[in-house]
Amino acid sequence: MREVGRRIHAGNGIRWIADSLPDFRDVLRIGLSFDFILLSAVWMHIPESDRPRAFRKLITLLKPGGAIVITLRQGPDDAERGIYPVSEQEIERLTKEHGAYVERRIESPDELGRSEVTWIQIAIRLPDDGSGALPLLRYVILNDDKSSTYKLALLRSLCRIADGAAGFAWTGEEEHVVVPLGLVGLYWIRLFKPLLAADLPQSPANRGTDRLSFVREGFRALMQTGTEVSHLDLRPGIALSGDRAKALHHALRDACKTIQEMPAYYMTYPNSSQIFLVARKGRFQMPDNVILDAAYLSSFGELRVPRKLWSAMQRFDVWIEPALVAEWTRLMKGYGESQCRQLADITIANAMAWSEPGRDVRIAREQALRLIDGPGLHCAWSGRALSARNIDIDHCLPWAAWPCGDLWNLLPAHRSVNQNQKRDRLPSDALLKAAQDRIARWWEDAYLKSGNPVLAERFRIEALASLPTVRGEGFQLDDVFSGLVIQRLRLKHNQQVPEWGG
Repeated sequence: MREVGRRIHAGNGIRWIADSLPDFRDVLRIGLSFDFILLSAVWMHIPESDRPRAFRKLITLLKPGGAIVITLRQGPDDAERGIYPVSEQEIERLTKEHGAYVERRIESPDELGRSEVTWIQIAIRLPDDGSGALPLLRYVILNDDKSSTYKLALLRSLCRIADGAAGFAWTGEEEHVVVPLGLVGLYWIRLFKPLLAADLPQSPANRGTDRLSFVREGFRALMQTGTEVSHLDLRPGIALSGDRAKALHHALRDACKTIQEMPAYYMTYPNSSQIFLVARKGRFQMPDNVILDAAYLSSFGELRVPRKLWSAMQRFDVWIEPALVAEWTRLMKGYGESQCRQLADITIANAMAWSEPGRDVRIAREQALRLIDGPGLHCAWSGRALSARNIDIDHCLPWAAWPCGDLWNLLPAHRSVNQNQKRDRLPSDALLKAAQDRIARWWEDAYLKSGNPVLAERFRIEALASLPTVRGEGFQLDDVFSGLVIQRLRLKHNQQVPEWGG
């Protein structure tokens, strides 16, 4: 094919290179990136064990906004010709892990007329917002030198905040978004706690909770019986007291110190200037009771995020976070091998999961059953009367698209409506607005007028954290509903989540 190309395009200044996957040594040495990469009848000749490395090289060579087209052979294997089985699922998984997305797929017959062979053509696109933010993030995730998982932890913490707690960030500066440093530390602890409990190494020398700079007395207390706090409870709106409050306060202090001195300091632009600017506050008196609200989390200091990176994290977290998780997993497996350990994939996957939706609906279900036994309760979507037998707690904005277990996002629904009709779809704009009165009544009766001030405060803080239209002064349910409408629109446009019209 190269020889034919040379004859057809002789004198056109094209450079022809003989190279091969999975290494691509000669191509990578040139230092160029490409708008378009075609693998026509190539992928089935790469052994399965070499494909993750090969795909990584291909993504590295692709320009932001560029495309890779891969043809997948569907038919019998042919060991003599070095043809291995391939699957769409493998390509989709690799694509997601590297922050790209499948833009289009087409099935076609075999051009040689073989009835037992068909082809699937897949176009993969590397998203680009035009600001340079996504290439920078991909560089840090996939190519930047790492002696530990700290850089990935900082980026994933910020992605989770940008996607689910953006209301706590201050956007008044022109070039930066200011995030409470304590909030970053909180999400940092939430990410690391299950990983260390599972004895997954975060550096070549780390085992358990040893040899990690942020793991000191406070963090260890959070993992000990008597003062243990589940990582699922480390979220805005939670209140702690006594020894648990003391443990979390000290753990946050140590996490913020590590974030400032390690990943934020060493994560730089190509010109070596720091990407993230940290201003950590000095010592202050620890409160007797800790409420994870904006004021308390800001008391640890501030972290300034370049606005273009913040916008990219908000818009493209659905592609950025899988790439972070995949690279974090790769590093841990490498550290495990250096320690002569084989880490189980299921152990890593469980520890890396952000949350468990079943745990999150418990409080909402308790309030729903209380109302059913009292004044009565109706399905948020259909208006049908609910009973203990037919009630479900529905994530209004589906968990599959946006893993948010905040109280405002949990609505009472009839089981047949939730499981047979809505499922993992977004409510349409018209349906959501038609249900506004029922939703507002549920929020008021279940939380704000429940007689439980802690529950009411948690509802308020969670809404402040995750919905940018909500303000602390003059808190109004109309503002919460407006934030819900805007977040629904974000998911529809950014992720193309399918809608349900009722």
